[in-house]
Amino acid sequence: MSIIIQDTQPSFSEPISHACTQAQFDTPEFEFWCREIREPKRYHRKLWEYCYLLQVLSRQGMIAPGRRGVGFGVGKEMTVAVLAARGVKVTATDLDMESAQQEWVETGQHAASLADLNDKWICPPDIFKELVDFRAEDMTAISPDLTGYDFAWSLCAFEHLGSIPAGLDFVRNSLKCIKPGGLLVHTTELNCQSDDATLDSGPIVIFRRHDFIELAEQLLAEGHQLQLNFNLGEGELDHYVDVEPYTTRRHLRLRLGEHVTTSFGLVIRKAMD
Repeated sequence: MSIIIQDTQPSFSEPISHACTQAQFDTPEFEFWCREIREPKRYHRKLWEYCYLLQVLSRQGMIAPGRRGVGFGVGKEMTVAVLAARGVKVTATDLDMESAQQEWVETGQHAASLADLNDKWICPPDIFKELVDFRAEDMTAISPDLTGYDFAWSLCAFEHLGSIPAGLDFVRNSLKCIKPGGLLVHTTELNCQSDDATLDSGPIVIFRRHDFIELAEQLLAEGHQLQLNFNLGEGELDHYVDVEPYTTRRHLRLRLGEHVTTSFGLVIRKAMD
């Protein structure tokens, strides 16, 4: 199967593997998920990641009673509570406290317990307790018992694994967690300017177009399915680059060192074997 690479405006209603763009925020589906996670609409890529995940899972029939999902590096994502409220059984994972970066803990981006994942009371506590379990997990050494799930996900987590190869290895290894025909949804960093020079090692890396194309070629050769779209949008905020200290309402593109990056979502359907 050959790689399908689109270059049209990304569709939020029918999401594939594509970047965060301004136009996606101005859709009924995006606004619906903002309400569901109890967040005001704003043009921020982290909010896009939450809503993108839920829209992908919804369109692919994964948000339904009896479904099972595993999330990696979940921090304090509201998505876990949204899934549980709809009957999905979730295994939520994050680094143990000793391994978590101090900055993540201090800024409230790290989950230490189950209670951290339902602090907005999106899901009734008794249902949440019944359907969600929390465990420490190292994304570079996924426990062999994390298998048999309908879907797996991570939101801007695997770019923190030390290198580009380590991040891509995580994506491939996370396929082992899901059933044949199951779904992976991961978001990460995309270099908006270069397909060559980038941050390729360290606390954070920025993936390039060709990194995702090479990954897609490998996955398609194994029978998995995915489509890529590298269109970066045409809106005002698609050209605005935020710099430190970052803002909270105009934050789709940001500068990391010498590079400009945005969020990119990967949607992979596992082969049926």
